[in-house]
Amino acid sequence: MPAISDRDVVRALRPFVRATGPLLDTLRTAQLSALRDRSLERDTDRRVVDRLWDQLARVKVPGTAAWAVMGVADRDEWWLNRVGRLVSLLAALPGVGGALADRLPIQAALGAAGQGLVLSALAGEHGFTSVEDRVRLLAHVLFQRTVDGRVVDAPAEDRETEELTSELKQSSTLRGIGRTVWKLAKVLWALEDELDKRPQGRFYHQALGMLPVVGVVGDYFGERSALKRVRKAADDWFATQPPRD
Repeated sequence: MPAISDRDVVRALRPFVRATGPLLDTLRTAQLSALRDRSLERDTDRRVVDRLWDQLARVKVPGTAAWAVMGVADRDEWWLNRVGRLVSLLAALPGVGGALADRLPIQAALGAAGQGLVLSALAGEHGFTSVEDRVRLLAHVLFQRTVDGRVVDAPAEDRETEELTSELKQSSTLRGIGRTVWKLAKVLWALEDELDKRPQGRFYHQALGMLPVVGVVGDYFGERSALKRVRKAADDWFATQPPRD
């Protein structure tokens, strides 16, 4: 198999990064919608609803007043915990099969997709909003590559981004979110030889992940541990790479 070039990495990461924007927006909206639904179902009295909305504004969720005054470190922690748990679970599910599943690239691709999603969220909190910046970040943290992140094939990129986000336009439910993460994983699957470079869990997580059935537990905690390394690597990158205009 031909070696994967920096150009190949950028070609895969650009539509991936563009698709993470709508996916993160959906996750934000889902959080707020769940809180709103619970509050409005409790009582239809206008005064009670108003009080509940006031309480909602103090909840630390993207889009609320409480979120607006949170520090960057606290926002990073929120993304790492709330979104990190979801993507770690999705990445760990193939671990039910134990060692056999661990040899399949789809589990590594799901893990890398989850890490890429979290990295995109962290980048936004640190002022790195351009596609080029986020591609450079993901290439550095996931694959130890230094790339410029510029467009390789604009028409193909537009088509792939449209396909990656198609499920979100039809459904903002957990199923739609899960299918979108699956599509993102398939994009990174094309970089199979690079996937082992991404941050990994501890050796004992990997050992537990080799066992059938309970392997999902080891893989889940391994992905959670790896996300801490992802955050550390991202923080180091943020400190040395000023955002581009």
